[in-house]
Amino acid sequence: MTFQGVLTAIVTPFHDRGVDLDALKRLVERQIESGISGLVPCGTTGEAPTLSAEEHLQVIDAVVAQVAGRVPVLAGIGSNDTATAIQNAKNAELSGAQGVLATVPYYNKPTQEGLFQHFRAIAEATPLEVCLYNVPSRTAVHMQPETVARLAEIDTITTLKEATGDMNVASDILKLCGDRITLLSGDDFTTLPFIALGGQGCISVASNVVPDKMVSMVQAARSLDWTEARTHHFALLPLFKALFCETNPIPVKTALAHLGWIEELFRLPLCGMQAHTRSTLTQAVDESGAARRA
Repeated sequence: MTFQGVLTAIVTPFHDRGVDLDALKRLVERQIESGISGLVPCGTTGEAPTLSAEEHLQVIDAVVAQVAGRVPVLAGIGSNDTATAIQNAKNAELSGAQGVLATVPYYNKPTQEGLFQHFRAIAEATPLEVCLYNVPSRTAVHMQPETVARLAEIDTITTLKEATGDMNVASDILKLCGDRITLLSGDDFTTLPFIALGGQGCISVASNVVPDKMVSMVQAARSLDWTEARTHHFALLPLFKALFCETNPIPVKTALAHLGWIEELFRLPLCGMQAHTRSTLTQAVDESGAARRA
């Protein structure tokens, strides 16, 4: 299975004319040089909901081109319309991505059977690996472990990004699916316990800021060096919390701007941070030892 270790849910940097492709390329290089295992463009952290269809393609194309085969690319295709998700998957295939990240449809609240049919339709429409994405805090629907187990019977559905933060859910998925699914944490703070249960890594927000440190933590955990892994986890915990003190990706983009990597620009309805949360964030970033742009 392709997607293991630390995969960075990379931000989409903007300038006043649209997507800042030069900044995006710099971010990709920094990530690869830091040893991450894959990149995830056009997810929630990449502000996919406010990217135009043209920009969505532009970002995936740019990431795939800059990566140049050095790590796999898992392209976000999330939509609450199955036909649109399928078209996004076909576009990602043409761009050269190795897989697609398919979010539980939001707002229209499908049943578990609807979820099964949605993801099966995507898998049938593309030969790429499909990573399911369960994030009920954003979608209002929780994909049950039993539904994941049904979907894991489909050969190209190989991976699950699980973002409930619930170890009971992670345990049930692994018990039902075994090695038929690669479980990735969708929340940085659960990465270590996920790996302890049998998960294989994370799709990380924090690795935008401290890619080298996230790689060290996950490598230690996967090597069963729990003392080392816990040391990294507790050192990074203030950053994990600070990056979600406001809605993602507001804090992580603010952090990267603070470090000089991107401009601090968002698209409505996202906006700049409040003063008190900004102070908490910048303190956590500075204390994390994150690298500033030279």
